[in-house]
Amino acid sequence: MNILSKKSLPLGGFAGLTEHRLVTDLRVFGSRKAPNTFDGIGNFVYLADAQFNPHGQTHMHSHKEIDVISIMMNGRVSHEGSLEHGQSLNVGEAQVQRAGGEGFSHNEVNPDSTKNRMLQLWVLPDESGQRAGYKHYTLKTNGVTRIYGGNKNQDKTFNSQTVIEIVRLSSGESISYDKEVLAYVSQGAAEFSDENSTFSAEDGDLIRAYKTKITANNNVEIVVVSQSV
Repeated sequence: MNILSKKSLPLGGFAGLTEHRLVTDLRVFGSRKAPNTFDGIGNFVYLADAQFNPHGQTHMHSHKEIDVISIMMNGRVSHEGSLEHGQSLNVGEAQVQRAGGEGFSHNEVNPDSTKNRMLQLWVLPDESGQRAGYKHYTLKTNGVTRIYGGNKNQDKTFNSQTVIEIVRLSSGESISYDKEVLAYVSQGAAEFSDENSTFSAEDGDLIRAYKTKITANNNVEIVVVSQSV
């Protein structure tokens, strides 16, 4: 089991937001990889835990051949750009933007006078040259919500062998994984146990583990990334 705490990393940022970057994969960042950050798993290559300043924004920018996943933790953002212009993302919701070969441009704006909090993840697509697309999810209040990954014969999520799920557990509830996972505790606290060790994780901890049982110490939300094969 490997653990990385958000508290151990420097606070960076750009434009109208500040962020801790926990995953900056060598395949994308190369020599620009942030020190002490993890590489990803499967095609998952980036994780940032960000806060927008009051009325802060990223400003319009473009992506190509990358899938951009945003999970709203506190507050809201207004989404502007070439995909679903005008869409709002509120606490308890997630959006996935597939840039594909045609790409997309967007600006994310905090419309409020208080800070918000949003997680952003990047995943490389399994196949290049796909059409750009957008999907929006409301997370289950309890249980597992898959927001990314799956077979081509379904359209609930964008297909990929990399799987991203939002796990919400009440105190005392457990979930187990028999394969390697990268799990980010985004709210609450939980105990992680594998074949060799146990770790009490809290908000801001990223855990890489294999054959893992996760037990909630209180109401907890965890972003779990794995591979389907």
